[in-house]
Amino acid sequence: MYPRPISPDNKLASLTYQAFVALILILWLLPLFAVMLTASKAAEEIMAGKYWTWPEHFNLVANFQAVFQQTNMWGYFVNSLIITLPSVLLVLILSTLTGYVLARYNFRGNALVFSIFVGGNFLPAQIMMIPVRDMMVGAGLYDTYFALIVFHVAFQTGFATLFMRNFIAALPDELFQAAKAEGASPWQTMRHVVIPLMRPALAALAILVFTFVWNDYFWAIVLTQSDVVKPVTAGLNNLRGEWTSAWNIVAAATLFVAVPPVTMFFLMQKHFIAGLTMGAVKG
Repeated sequence: MYPRPISPDNKLASLTYQAFVALILILWLLPLFAVMLTASKAAEEIMAGKYWTWPEHFNLVANFQAVFQQTNMWGYFVNSLIITLPSVLLVLILSTLTGYVLARYNFRGNALVFSIFVGGNFLPAQIMMIPVRDMMVGAGLYDTYFALIVFHVAFQTGFATLFMRNFIAALPDELFQAAKAEGASPWQTMRHVVIPLMRPALAALAILVFTFVWNDYFWAIVLTQSDVVKPVTAGLNNLRGEWTSAWNIVAAATLFVAVPPVTMFFLMQKHFIAGLTMGAVKG
């Protein structure tokens, strides 16, 4: 199932592998470089077709100022925080509880419930667009923060439950037996035994869910309409003009939007890697 390691004696294979890695890395970073280059230019340079040239005048600071002075990007940013932070918190709580029950209790229907959680991840989002929108309209939640929060919590909990259930199932059974021998209740066992050991998994899951929710564009335009509740992904689309667009400002706003998930990853990078490598995906 896994590729065989390249022998140090095979110089040709090693050089070929390094060349492919470098090529893939360049192709992956090229769009980011293009956005940074565009965000550093004046509008006149872009209109003149100078897309890949070095900026004649470094306008990055001025473009960032224009993002906040000429657009409602700060309001969109706050909306994204209002939607993303409660969604991440609720997903962590629900997935921890469901993952603990599914991992430690062999009740009738355990496999069926777990399969339902996992199966929901295979449904394409597009086929749920009309039913979910109609449900939100019927419930009076359309074009509100709650519409996106409820959907993201419901949709992300399936993947998060799979993640947490497998992590908890990989914990040594002796820990639970010792807690039971000490007279700990299931709630006390989860609080004092499971949760302290799950901090790397919780950190990794928080980063993943935060990134998924923050970067969502499809449901942001399906479930919202007014600028009052639109998150940054839908707000970026509003920066495009009807006849022409200030792509330097759009690029600067894109860099601003990317700051929170990137910052969160680097702040929690150590826990993120530990959560992905300490049995979090073992079943």
